Amino acid sequence: MTDTDVSHEPSGGSARPRKGPFGRLALFIRQIIVELRKVIWPTRKELIAYTIVVIVFVSIIASIIAGFDYVFTKVVLFVFG
Repeated sequence: MTDTDVSHEPSGGSARPRKGPFGRLALFIRQIIVELRKVIWPTRKELIAYTIVVIVFVSIIASIIAGFDYVFTKVVLFVFG
């Protein structure tokens, strides 16, 4: 036999007592607030520029999809109609 002392404490556990669901929720909310304070928020000018870029991009993609839909509709009606 070996002379190694084995601890019967579960691995990965902490010495803190377990908190209830409200304690865990409060901890989660505090962590969210801490992380949101680290965020670098865009300026109004940047926000407007980003919004315009998104609207233009979505409009272009929607137009492309509408064009494909129109072409496929015409092809299907020609073949099966």
